[in-house]
Amino acid sequence: QLQLVESGGGLVQPGGSLRLSCAASGFTLDTYVIGWFRQVPGKEREGVSCISSSGSSTDYADSVKGRFTISRDNAKNAVYLQMNSLKPEDTGVYYCAAKSSFFVSLRRCLTMGYGMDYWGKGTLVTVSS
Repeated sequence: QLQLVESGGGLVQPGGSLRLSCAASGFTLDTYVIGWFRQVPGKEREGVSCISSSGSSTDYADSVKGRFTISRDNAKNAVYLQMNSLKPEDTGVYYCAAKSSFFVSLRRCLTMGYGMDYWGKGTLVTVSS
């Protein structure tokens, strides 16, 4: 069974930090582009950050550049999102998702909020004072 499981969400004050983790089972992530997406009620799912299969290239939404860092450890079959200087508008359910690198480019990944092949169930991030 191909499965992605997110963890690390929670309640944090503005300016605080969280580290999200995405663990894969049933398949190895080393040939997959991985993206983090977030969604709030009533809004479209948006791409936050993506990372190439090797981890050598990354992409970020303009709204999180300089604050978030995506990374991966293929030996552990996991992907991470370090979130710093959090803002209330960062609140949402964060999902990790995977798609074979043969069928999606890193350049397109952030637009694939509904096109990735494998999705976790999400972890809630709430940024509020």
